[in-house]
Amino acid sequence: MKFCDECGSMMKAEGDEWVCTCGYTETRGDDESGMTTQQNQEKSDVVDMSDVGEEAMGPTTETRCPECGHDRASFQMQQIRSADESETRFFTCTECGYKWREDDH
Repeated sequence: MKFCDECGSMMKAEGDEWVCTCGYTETRGDDESGMTTQQNQEKSDVVDMSDVGEEAMGPTTETRCPECGHDRASFQMQQIRSADESETRFFTCTECGYKWREDDH
């Protein structure tokens, strides 16, 4: 997948070029197939948020910390799976700093 440097739209592969609806074109490299798959990619359930400062952790909400039972945590939502699946919510307890995530299944 390639995005246009001019307008940011997704470009499509036509022959040996990437073509955008805005008219911008770019030559494709030999290793660019125009398609990306998830096959044989490593899956990871761990997201390292340890170097994110408290001010960047985002808003807080009422939720119970599974570690200490405190009723408040900061949260962040992130799309980590395919676009047709819901976002994953990452929580950090405001009391003990424990981090966990919730997915919609």
